[in-house]
Amino acid sequence: MQIHHHINDLPSFRNGVITFGSFDGVHLGHLSIIEKMNDLAAEIDGETIVVTFYPHPRQVIYPQDRSLKLLSTKEEKIRLFDQVEIDHLIFCPFTVEFSQWHADEYIEKFIIGTFHPARIVIGYDHRFGLNRQGNIDYLRSYEESGAFKVFELPQQMTREIQISSTRIRNYLEAGDIKLANELLGHPYLISGKVIRGHQIGEKLGYPTANIFISEKLKLVPPEGIYVVRVIHKGRRYGGMMYIGTRPTVSTDGKKSIEVNIFNFNDDIYDDELYLEILTFLRGDQTFDNLDQLRTQLDLDKSHALEYLNSDSSSRNEATVLILNYNGQSHLKNFLPSVKRFCEGNEIIVADNASTDQSISFLRESYPKIKILQLDQNYGFAGGYNKAIQQVNAEYIILLNSDVEVTSQWATKLLDFIRAHPEAGAVQPKIKSFDHKNQFEYAGAAGGLIDRLGYPFCQGRILSEVEEDFGQYDQYKEIFWTTGAAMVIRKNLFEKIGGFDADFFAHMEEIDLCWRLKQLGYKMYVYPASVVYHKGGGTLSYQSPRKTYLNFRNGMSLLLKNERGLTLIWLLPLRIILDFVAALRFTMVGELDNAFAVVKATGYTLINFPRTWFKRQRILKLKRRYKIGSDNTDTGRYKGSIIWEFFIKGRRKYHELRYFSNKYL
Repeated sequence: MQIHHHINDLPSFRNGVITFGSFDGVHLGHLSIIEKMNDLAAEIDGETIVVTFYPHPRQVIYPQDRSLKLLSTKEEKIRLFDQVEIDHLIFCPFTVEFSQWHADEYIEKFIIGTFHPARIVIGYDHRFGLNRQGNIDYLRSYEESGAFKVFELPQQMTREIQISSTRIRNYLEAGDIKLANELLGHPYLISGKVIRGHQIGEKLGYPTANIFISEKLKLVPPEGIYVVRVIHKGRRYGGMMYIGTRPTVSTDGKKSIEVNIFNFNDDIYDDELYLEILTFLRGDQTFDNLDQLRTQLDLDKSHALEYLNSDSSSRNEATVLILNYNGQSHLKNFLPSVKRFCEGNEIIVADNASTDQSISFLRESYPKIKILQLDQNYGFAGGYNKAIQQVNAEYIILLNSDVEVTSQWATKLLDFIRAHPEAGAVQPKIKSFDHKNQFEYAGAAGGLIDRLGYPFCQGRILSEVEEDFGQYDQYKEIFWTTGAAMVIRKNLFEKIGGFDADFFAHMEEIDLCWRLKQLGYKMYVYPASVVYHKGGGTLSYQSPRKTYLNFRNGMSLLLKNERGLTLIWLLPLRIILDFVAALRFTMVGELDNAFAVVKATGYTLINFPRTWFKRQRILKLKRRYKIGSDNTDTGRYKGSIIWEFFIKGRRKYHELRYFSNKYL
């Protein structure tokens, strides 16, 4: 990220994708704008540009207003933006003269004249110019003459609460750290220089660093004790912070901010500290003597350590688990983004007995990443089963080795599944790595299945992949989540029996989700989280081996999970349709694929008793672990995708005849 402090000394931007605003707090609403910018920049090979105003416009427009409190100082804003994926951060001086510009001047002189953008992204109800006269319609009236396109994002919500800097300020001032952090999407940040205090804490066995905040408008939470993470020179420590007037040891009434850093003894006077506020412990109190204060501090530290050890952002809460087999090139190309955006989650690579240099590459390039070496190639299904047994985490984030991730991708999925206890699994939006404006075959915007048991997706029907225009950006319940990128609770994965290792690869995630839905769980797609999948990274989409696995596993899928009465007519029909597919492969000269279909049908018939036995085990699991009504109708299309696609020519999700909540 390049930082620019002078508006008159800017470089030339290539296909600039730009946004403007104060971005106080850099909260979830702001991050949704950044994500949209990155998507647009990828489509046009452009650069992302965030223009933020300094000082805050309210300081200039209403100089006598003393009510404004800032969520982030300039330095904190730089730190927060540095954690997301943008190319340029520009601090634009906000002056009285600038505030008097009409909307036309703002667009013509400032936006077009200074930046020449190709795309402009704004948040909900964005206003600009004198008396806030400019809006989305004003901007769009300049699209043709300014040679740009404007994109407005809807109001961002979390738990039905609108996300805004004002709302976050209100929560912080009320002492509701948990809800403020939820809207921020990260812990509230306080930073300052360490100054000398009275060393009273040291006498009590609790030495503290006294923090001086130079920004007078910085919002400081109410007085009391807080659990914090302390960042000093890039290293993180647990701690507890005090905000108050120290009534037990002082009568001067001066407010101080002090932090006791756990397991830390360095001399850090004049150093800069960043404090991430995690939770509120108690209010400020007055004690009769220092012994009482020391006893309370002992109790505070015990509670703080307990919270830090169980904190949802700790590394053991979630593990990103990548299964690898001879994928050194994929690890080299895609692991950097996973490492960059791991967001505090543990990363483990499980290796399926690779014969290339994958292991040596990981040890040399990523010595801190844990490697689980399996003794043979167990396939996708068996390999993950073996690896997950060895993972100590509440949530497992399954990720293909050929996936590029984006900022906050994992955090958003984890936040979603935590907020939805009925969720069996959740997946992000899956876009194509090679064609970033398109969905990707394996999962797209959520997996569905038709009446005959053929899987498809929002954004991908059979071989037809759609462009992503944001048409499927609402989270929704689906039928299956893709194994390319999904989050599932470890205990639930193990309870349901994990993946069916006989599948080896392909459709094992559909089978898993179908079993979970029979227990009453729901599958979700959460498109606010975005990843880019190379596709065909482990096995080519045109491979006869893949054809065999898809047809074989598709039949096993039905035999294991479909309702008994439905199977009476569906099984013979599917066998007929599979032979039609084999005939079609033969007619186009793909004899290897034709043979793969016949071979798959033979496997189904020969192994019928084995598959039927698995069906009986699922029935037992339903009786034992059922949490609600069978949920297998949701996400299931009541028509035939084969008929719609080949006969009717309906190749996009929104073109389907039964496109309604009644049927999907």
